[in-house]
Amino acid sequence: MYSTFAYLEQFRGKVFTGKLPTVLELFLVSEARFPNKNCFTSFYPETTILSFTEAKKKIFAVAKTLMDNGVKKGDFVALTGKNSIEWAVSYLGIIAAGGVVIPLDYQFLETEMENLIAFTDTRIIIIDEEKYDGVGITPGKDFVKFSLSKAKPNYIFDVIGEPVDKPVLVSPDDLAAILFTSGTTGNPKGVMLTHSNFVNDCLLAQMNLNIFHTDVFYAILPLHHSYSMLAVFIESISVGAEIVFGSKLVVTQMLADLKQGKVTMFLGVPMLFNRVLKGILKGVRAKGVIVYGIIRYLLFVSGIVKKLFGINIGKKLFKSVLDKASLSTIRICISGGGPLNPSTFKIYNQLGINFVQGYGLTETSPIAALNPVEHFKIKSVGKIIPGVEVKIVEPDSVGRGEIAIKGPIVMQGYYRNPEATKEVLKEDGFLYTGDVGYLDSENYLYLTGRKKSLIVTGGGKNVFPEEIEDKFQLCDEAEQVFVRGYLKNKNDVAEEIEIMFYPSEELRNNCTKEEIYAKMEKIVSEVNKQSPQYMWITKIGILDAPLEMTSTKKVKRHKVAK
Repeated sequence: MYSTFAYLEQFRGKVFTGKLPTVLELFLVSEARFPNKNCFTSFYPETTILSFTEAKKKIFAVAKTLMDNGVKKGDFVALTGKNSIEWAVSYLGIIAAGGVVIPLDYQFLETEMENLIAFTDTRIIIIDEEKYDGVGITPGKDFVKFSLSKAKPNYIFDVIGEPVDKPVLVSPDDLAAILFTSGTTGNPKGVMLTHSNFVNDCLLAQMNLNIFHTDVFYAILPLHHSYSMLAVFIESISVGAEIVFGSKLVVTQMLADLKQGKVTMFLGVPMLFNRVLKGILKGVRAKGVIVYGIIRYLLFVSGIVKKLFGINIGKKLFKSVLDKASLSTIRICISGGGPLNPSTFKIYNQLGINFVQGYGLTETSPIAALNPVEHFKIKSVGKIIPGVEVKIVEPDSVGRGEIAIKGPIVMQGYYRNPEATKEVLKEDGFLYTGDVGYLDSENYLYLTGRKKSLIVTGGGKNVFPEEIEDKFQLCDEAEQVFVRGYLKNKNDVAEEIEIMFYPSEELRNNCTKEEIYAKMEKIVSEVNKQSPQYMWITKIGILDAPLEMTSTKKVKRHKVAK
């Protein structure tokens, strides 16, 4: 199965001894192969470039600092902050010290971070300057903070001493990271992923899509997210490719980074690609109706030629357009983390950029399916990667059913949550995803739905209604609160968040519907201020009658009419 990676054999017994390398050992193999090649690059606040050997020295120095502060094999170390060279080095440094990485979304509120730190009994955190002062030290606990920024004390690159000679030996079956997907208060769900999970997924995904040491990856999506962590960070270091770290999710800044870094691999979410494409089409429309019409016709021709003959004429045909958009060096774009409009997929390919999409969950490390460039299907989320088995549970008359996944990429379970683990991970080894879809004769996967309670926003964020509903438990003005996703426009594929209230008896008896709405709008506004933007409520509804409930006083979601 791994014949494509025969080069690894020459490093067995030297860099790694297990059946497969660990995540760190993947990096060390690349360092041995390409010691002087660019590894990590950042253009903000000033241009900084580390070769693989220079990065290795800093990784081993961070490991020494952590070990000096008591980190032992299997200890948890939290890591949170915007994408940066410091973040990447710290991640690998934690592993080099034998630790397990707890990557936290830097958009979490400080209290949410503190809850997760307490939940995992973590006593060391490496944190960005924005949250450095806000995340408090647990009383009576030996808690240590390191900074990812020079602007705060204990800057992770300043406090390092002499690097360790070699990393702490860990097994591919040991935990590499725990990724929290939802439930940052109450009963969190932390996905436990081993080195074997990550490395298997990294190598198996490459059997559907070739990447090379000459590639340059763009890290603009948060690296704490499983998609970016695996598909950008781990994939790139596994082949000796360079990573360019983006500073801001702003189109003008992104395009400057793409051009300056000569990026070849651009991975993003639908919202990101839609935003860039809108900019391109706006520029074309500005040239006038006739020019716009001609270009749309040429796009159509380019797509037909590519589909029928496998010849990519778009790169030459639209060279000036791609140059202006700083996309001329892009070899492949990959969309993940949420539903993608087929027209976006089609236009990028017509422009001459190989644009594909994939599918997976944090619980599958995350890539389970990926479209090959040579044989992609626009409506499919990808071909199931080798070594992974997918079955459709209880399919309907046309083959649609719940998607279940089995293989070396499946998580070990949810941290300290055996009940939630049993709900999705069955005794036969299959992970029940809650997503609905079907497979075609070539083992390509198609999505037709997902868990009705799950809301997937345009940024690829998964939001569970219960997370938001919990914020209204003490709301005296409402007897019932119900949250769900909705489509703002009928052609949208990503959802926004709607909340519905059944008012309290006092409000129903003493206020008009307009007055009730005004009160609820004010309450929602306050909750939004305390929440990350991807969890903001954008639509409010006032119910005339209570919703049907279960015996445990939960709304029967499937009974609520759209």
